[in-house]
Amino acid sequence: MLDIIEFGSDPEDVFYCLVDKSVSPDGLDVDSLKISNPRNFDDVLRQSGCLMMLTGVEVRELIQRGDLDEDNIHQSLVRLAKAEGFLT
Repeated sequence: MLDIIEFGSDPEDVFYCLVDKSVSPDGLDVDSLKISNPRNFDDVLRQSGCLMMLTGVEVRELIQRGDLDEDNIHQSLVRLAKAEGFLT
């Protein structure tokens, strides 16, 4: 599942997260993420089933390079993650 979390309107404030549905069937709990301790943010994401997270800037760069399909970000991100060895 692809969750898009926005902490602001700038591309660096938008996060694209691939989420393991077996851990978080309804996606990430954004409210709990917003109040989590920034020092433990990575741990909270992992425990919530976040497999991979990219900023809006990174996604835009991958689209411009042709590595992601802007019209199908979720599937192309899964395909890229598998090709890069992040997912099996």
